[in-house]
Order: sequence, then C-alpha cells, then structure tokens
Amino acid sequence: MNIESVKKLFVLFSGEDCTEENAPLIVLAIAETQRMLLPDADTDDIRLDFLCASIANNRLQQINSARERADYTIAGKMLTVSQNTALAYSEKLVRDYMQLCSDLIKPKIFIFTSL
Repeated sequence: MNIESVKKLFVLFSGEDCTEENAPLIVLAIAETQRMLLPDADTDDIRLDFLCASIANNRLQQINSARERADYTIAGKMLTVSQNTALAYSEKLVRDYMQLCSDLIKPKIFIFTSL
C-alpha cells in the first residue's frame, strides 16, 4: 500500500485536508487493512489504497457524527436524532471497496447454508 496515495484518496473522499490531526486515522486504516489481508495477497494492489482511504474517511465521519449529535438551544443542549448522510455514504463506500477487494481480504461475514 502506498501511503501517499492513501492520503490523496482520503482528501478526495472526505473533502478534508490531510493534516496532523487526521494522520492517526490513516495509520489506523492501513493497520486495519493489513490485518484483513490474505497471506498471499499483493500488497501493492491499488484497490487496497482505495479501501484504506475509505476506512479512514468512515472513521472521520463517525467522529464528526458523534460531535454533531448535540443540538444547542436557548434552554441548553439536547441530543438530536438525525440521519447523517455523510456517515451513511461513507459506510456504503467501505462496503463497496471491501467487495472490490474480496479476492485480497478475508471474508468479514460467514453464511451458513443447507441443501
């Protein structure tokens, strides 16, 4: 995986600059992706860069979503129940890239079937 490529894709997905504040998200996403890899997977495959960036973006959207839950009013603050579309789309993006990288990563779910 190419860290510079992951950083550029993170900026593309999130719309945020890749600052010192966001660097731990990228490092965490790379480590998470490395743990998912199959033993014989090609670590230089460009699809893994996209997967890493989408995971880092998802973590950022989760953090932002947690911050936005409080709604400040004249009487004080209260929790709001709102649908964060950025978070929903970042989750879909991660699922799509996991599907795209399915031949490189371990399956995340196991389905029992009977005949």
